[in-house]
Amino acid sequence: MSNETRAPAPAGQPATRSREISVSSSTVTRSRPQLAGEDRYRLIAEAAYFHAEQRGFAPGSELEDWLRAELEIDALFDHEERQA
Repeated sequence: MSNETRAPAPAGQPATRSREISVSSSTVTRSRPQLAGEDRYRLIAEAAYFHAEQRGFAPGSELEDWLRAELEIDALFDHEERQA
C-alpha cells in the first residue's frame, strides 16, 4: 500500500513527491550498493596516485600502487555495504 503526496515547492521549482510505503519486514531486503565502473576507476586512480606520491614517484612500483589502491577501495565499499 502506498500513499503519494506532493510537498509545496519553492518559487520557480517543481513540486517534489514523497511516498509512504508499508511493507512487511520479512519481505524487505537491502540491495547491494554497487560502485559504477568509472567511479571505481577514478577512486582507484586517485588512491594509486597518493601511494606513488608517498614513495616520491620513484619509477617501477606503479602496478603495486594500483593493486594496493584496488584492494583499499574494494575493501572500503565492502565495509560500507556491511554497515548498511
